[in-house]
Amino acid sequence: MKELEYPFDPGYILKKKRSIKRALLSDGRPRTEKRIAVLAGSTANEIVDMLELFLLDIGIAPVFYLSEYNRWWQDAVFGEPELDSFAPDVAFIHTSLRNITAFPRIDEDKAAADALFDAEMEKFSAAWDGIKSRYKCPIIQNNFELPFFRIMGNRDAYDYRGRVNFVTRLNAAFAKHAEESDGFYINDINYLSACKGLDKWSDPACWHMYKYAMSIPEIPEFSYNLAAIIKSLFGKNKKALVLDLDNTLWGGVVGDDGVDGIEIGPETHMGQVYAEFQRYLKLVRDSGVMLTVCSKNDEENAMAGLNHPSGILRPDDFVMITANWENKDANVAATAAGLNIGEDALVFVDDNPAERAIVASQLPDVAVPNIGAPEEYIRVLDRSRFFEMTAFSGDDLKRNEMYRQNAARAAQQSKFADYGEYLDSLEMTAVIDDFLPVYLPRITQLTNKSNQFNLTTRRFTEDEMRAVYSDPGYIRLYGSLKDKFGDNGIVSVVIGKIDGDSVDIILWLMSCRVLKREMEYAMLDSLANRAKAAGAKELIGHYYPTRKNGMVKELYRDFGFEQVSCDEEQNTCWRLALDGYTPRTEHIKIERNE
Repeated sequence: MKELEYPFDPGYILKKKRSIKRALLSDGRPRTEKRIAVLAGSTANEIVDMLELFLLDIGIAPVFYLSEYNRWWQDAVFGEPELDSFAPDVAFIHTSLRNITAFPRIDEDKAAADALFDAEMEKFSAAWDGIKSRYKCPIIQNNFELPFFRIMGNRDAYDYRGRVNFVTRLNAAFAKHAEESDGFYINDINYLSACKGLDKWSDPACWHMYKYAMSIPEIPEFSYNLAAIIKSLFGKNKKALVLDLDNTLWGGVVGDDGVDGIEIGPETHMGQVYAEFQRYLKLVRDSGVMLTVCSKNDEENAMAGLNHPSGILRPDDFVMITANWENKDANVAATAAGLNIGEDALVFVDDNPAERAIVASQLPDVAVPNIGAPEEYIRVLDRSRFFEMTAFSGDDLKRNEMYRQNAARAAQQSKFADYGEYLDSLEMTAVIDDFLPVYLPRITQLTNKSNQFNLTTRRFTEDEMRAVYSDPGYIRLYGSLKDKFGDNGIVSVVIGKIDGDSVDIILWLMSCRVLKREMEYAMLDSLANRAKAAGAKELIGHYYPTRKNGMVKELYRDFGFEQVSCDEEQNTCWRLALDGYTPRTEHIKIERNE
């Protein structure tokens, strides 16, 4: 919804929140229900209202538990019957500077100040431990905004008695806990308040009259930032940028002005602006986001512009480059198809409002930010939080290269009339084995990202995945695939629950970038072998249809399973007898962990 896209009007959203919610609930879009516990140290009703709007807009239907006023610590440490039965999918601890119990006094020594710091950390650690042990769900914790006054002036920042120093120490300790702990994330209100300015963020009148920890106009921005973390936790991030060239990556029109006439680099102030934007995009690319080009241009001119000596980005930085005179909505759709990802994984970046309007109207799932003037490009893209990171793996770093290798495989395929010969030419080797602890973050990440080839669309937190890993009642398989073009990393995950003579497949997913390369058969062969070794006589599979996973509707039938049932929602159950099972893999060499 345009009203909820950054940069938004917080006053409008606060005023029109009911009509916005009605419009969202009536738009017919499918949404995933998630239970969110808000344990608040201040009034949070408006925050919950705003958070609901932003989550509905990104495809999550939230159900909330809101603690009684300032009962956050008691609920977290001792539990609460309603919260226990609520069983949250994620817990958000909404605390702020107002919830710090005590600050060092000007007449205290350092030992006393350290004791106050330790007591504060013990208070929060007890809350985190209580939630983790009782609810085993991800925790999102606010850090602290800086105080809105400084008793010691500038010395407040470095003297152990200064409140600024004390808050900075707490924020650093919270960050260290997040770095070292699975399933713990920081909602960085220290950064948000700095962006807005403390005078705008901290409104004593809002606190004393309503017990809001921030000024009311800042609540939408706060909730938007929080929604980005939740979105990322549940696999709703974008994956790729689709970038225009002329007046987007450089100033001017390369076809008219020539390569020497475009603005990029240190010679002009606008050239510096575009160079800074390219430098930002290079950092985004390095974080695992795919860069593509969609430009109305002759390909020769486009490539010349990308090879400008003062440019930061080069053709090799892009997974796909589309430069032609076709309509951009068709080219953007072709980009999604070429990358084998959904259109909802794309962000279209173009300086031309007419082109943005066409893509937005024809491809409603594509994000189309209003990027404003060139000086605002970075701010708008960064604050839109399209690529919020809650997990980060080696495969993320290699994503651009993996998709480029896929293009090479497609070119290789065109040389063969026989598909089997093509598969043999790839020289594929798969490692398929039980989970390894080092891979659990990537495996968890896959469960929250894979949508098209995901038969049950079940999602896992890292804690839930660790519980599965340590339970002997499960058969767990991950699959990684290499070929002569490169390493695809972990591309498939299967989890089967042993139930007497049966193995019930509760999760089967695979990255679509290795689709139709026999990896699904390799996983099936390994699962059948493990199941037989565990004494099972049959595999039971399930398919739960969603808007995105129709491509695997007949997967079990293709595997030779027999359909057992189909309910009115088209959820199907399948059975495969293991007696006489013969391997299906012909073109992949299967190995186990060394």
